[in-house]
Amino acid sequence: MQTAARPILIDALLPAARVPAWARNALLAVGGSLLLTLSAKINVPFYPVPLSMQTFAVLAIGAAFGWRLGTATVLLYLAEGAAGLPVFAGTPEKGIGLAYMMGPTGGYLIGFVAGAAVVGWLAERGWDRSFLLLTAAMFIGHVAIFVLGAGWLATIVGIEKAWVLGVAPFYLATVFKTLLAAACIKAGWSAANLRG
Repeated sequence: MQTAARPILIDALLPAARVPAWARNALLAVGGSLLLTLSAKINVPFYPVPLSMQTFAVLAIGAAFGWRLGTATVLLYLAEGAAGLPVFAGTPEKGIGLAYMMGPTGGYLIGFVAGAAVVGWLAERGWDRSFLLLTAAMFIGHVAIFVLGAGWLATIVGIEKAWVLGVAPFYLATVFKTLLAAACIKAGWSAANLRG
């Protein structure tokens, strides 16, 4: 038996009844893509994959927006990058557009779609109401990102180097970003409950 979707954070904070749903969703997707761009520019240099705040933003967007709008937001962000806008970490210095997307970070970019979708789907099933379940959802989202990211990186540098360069250096940062994203979503629910 499948659990039905429940209201998500954005519905509590900005009900669709106040503005047309298409306009609200379009504005949220554009705003989310701008947040992803900003999060990409906050980074600590690592080779070959920079440590940025992108996974934090991806998972928070998934939890707040749900799987459909969260996924659409990340796809919009990727489309902006594919069109040549310097929205990714290290752009324009390390290249732009599809050439950048086919490089070492390409799998992580695709992983962002999976991460937002998984966390959004779990949030729609109530995982965003419990800090423990929300943290687990964020961890699962990170796993999806790392599996696709390291898998792609392994095709370029081999499995062992992909693990050493693309996963292992990010343990502590992943724990931090998972907890931070979960705390932000829980704070959003607290604010929504105070309003309503």
